[in-house]
Amino acid sequence: MKPVGLMLVVAGLGLAVVGLLVWAGAFSWFGRLPGDIRVESGNTRVYAPLASMLLISVLLSLGAWVVRRFF
Repeated sequence: MKPVGLMLVVAGLGLAVVGLLVWAGAFSWFGRLPGDIRVESGNTRVYAPLASMLLISVLLSLGAWVVRRFF
């Protein structure tokens, strides 16, 4: 159970750091990347964050690889 506890502590610390960065405004660029599609016409708004979701997918895949590799 010791590796699981360590992994939970590291994940919690990582989540706390990301939360502090979001709170400080360090991710204000997120959602406005060049590949994100935003269409506004009258009362209709369509938003498809393609580049942002691709970035999240790559980061989560990299994190999963690190967890499988080292834990």
